[in-house]
Amino acid sequence: MTPEASADTYDSHIRARVIDFFTLEGLPWPRRLWDVGSLLALEELLEASSWARHRVLSAAAVDWQRHELLKAIGPDVGLGDRELRSQLTSLLKQPLPDPSPAHRRLREVVEHARGGYLDRWASAAALPAGRRPQPERLARVIAAHLLDLGYDASYLATWIGQLAHRRASAEEVLQGAVALDRAAPHEFTVLVVLESAPEREQAQKHEMWLSGREVVDWLKQRGHPTSGIRAGGGFLYRMTARDPFSAASQARELVERMVARSSFMRGNRGGIRPAAQMWVDQHPDPIPFVTPARGADVLSLVNEGHLYQVDGQRTLIDDALELAAPVNRGVLGPAVAGAWAAVESLLSHPDDPAEEQRSGKAVAADRLAAIIACSWPRAELTALAHRHQPSTPDALIEQLTGCTTNRDRASAVAEALAAGKSLHLADRFRRDADIAAVHRMRRVVASPRGELATAVTIFRIGIRRLYRTRNIVLHGGSTQGLALKAALRIAAPLVGAGLDRITYAALAEGLTPLDLAARAEVGLELVGGETGLSVVDLLEPRR
Repeated sequence: MTPEASADTYDSHIRARVIDFFTLEGLPWPRRLWDVGSLLALEELLEASSWARHRVLSAAAVDWQRHELLKAIGPDVGLGDRELRSQLTSLLKQPLPDPSPAHRRLREVVEHARGGYLDRWASAAALPAGRRPQPERLARVIAAHLLDLGYDASYLATWIGQLAHRRASAEEVLQGAVALDRAAPHEFTVLVVLESAPEREQAQKHEMWLSGREVVDWLKQRGHPTSGIRAGGGFLYRMTARDPFSAASQARELVERMVARSSFMRGNRGGIRPAAQMWVDQHPDPIPFVTPARGADVLSLVNEGHLYQVDGQRTLIDDALELAAPVNRGVLGPAVAGAWAAVESLLSHPDDPAEEQRSGKAVAADRLAAIIACSWPRAELTALAHRHQPSTPDALIEQLTGCTTNRDRASAVAEALAAGKSLHLADRFRRDADIAAVHRMRRVVASPRGELATAVTIFRIGIRRLYRTRNIVLHGGSTQGLALKAALRIAAPLVGAGLDRITYAALAEGLTPLDLAARAEVGLELVGGETGLSVVDLLEPRR
């Protein structure tokens, strides 16, 4: 057994990756969840067909979505392998305008696929070692499906944390996931406290309104401390949800709508101001009103010393960063619109040729996907370089000690993995996640073109989903899209990663975003070939 392996490698890989996917803060973008589950993707296609009827989305965009989904569901054992699979494949091979018989049939087939979806994956995972699903794929299926059901990541993080603490097997994790899938949503009571409530007489007419005194009494009756709480009143909502955090999220959205309305009041620009915390009845701890940032990190601004380097001249990247600023904490509509505006402003050009497979400015999504894919191996390999901590110094640690750049560190680890050497990873809470990253990077260095092509496809789907969602928000005037939250959850870290590489290229080389995209596209075609291009140099100038 190698030092990077363990007796329950399969089980620990799944546990570690599911923990990753439910971690809201501090997780680097390469280790996050990059796609939605198959059932939500099918529902999203049905919704897209309806928006195409209203000319919010183009027929070309929906056809591309359908073709990609047909390829994506191929390895999804949760969708069956006989009659159910045959029905789905047949329907996805034809246009699905709404209304049409095919559109109606697909909606019915999706409902049939929903029942027993995770059970079919559980049966596959119980097969002998050589026939069961890859642990990375299985972890992604579990996480995406539970999030798509409406469970909150914070609740799911506690769930998988408890399973990991007792080193649950893959079978036990799946059993727990199946139980969550089968559990029906139920009613929660959520208290939202307002520190400022202008036009209070209107609030008092609301059936859910509580006065400041009633808020304090409610909290005391449930054993919550009340010191420091400045209650100008509050609302006691009853929400049907999967878990307490999801119920609080629904209440948060209602209050955010009130806050948006109050911003238009004359003479009282402070508007409605909620307290920092919410409370869910029978849940022991308060829940923050402000949600964690969505993970769009542009670290090159700090690393290159440009955080405060702002003068009277604005660049294209300055504008893009300002447009994308709502993506981390803004409400859904402005966050989606701003993120896509930044991507389009940097990576589209009036002279881009029209292509049948691309609609509108989708070429910008494809270019960003190429840049992100090219930055992925370097990011993972650099992290692993810092995790390699053998108890006795070895050749790799000596080589890493002499490295002065992250590029050299990543290259050293890539060479070690390609040579079949083991990494001696630091014994820490995330060690199993590091081991999973080693397995991913072994595949990348062994078959770079194929693995990166798969990554590009996943990133392209995620960024095009952002584009599609933006069109629904801006052209359809709706923030009720089925995949709106998922689109932002997935795209925000990816947009941050792309903006980071674009910003670095501009600061370090003076390279334009379109030139960086061209470098990435060429690199993806040449990597691992006759030119000797390495996975760590895909975005580097040729030496």
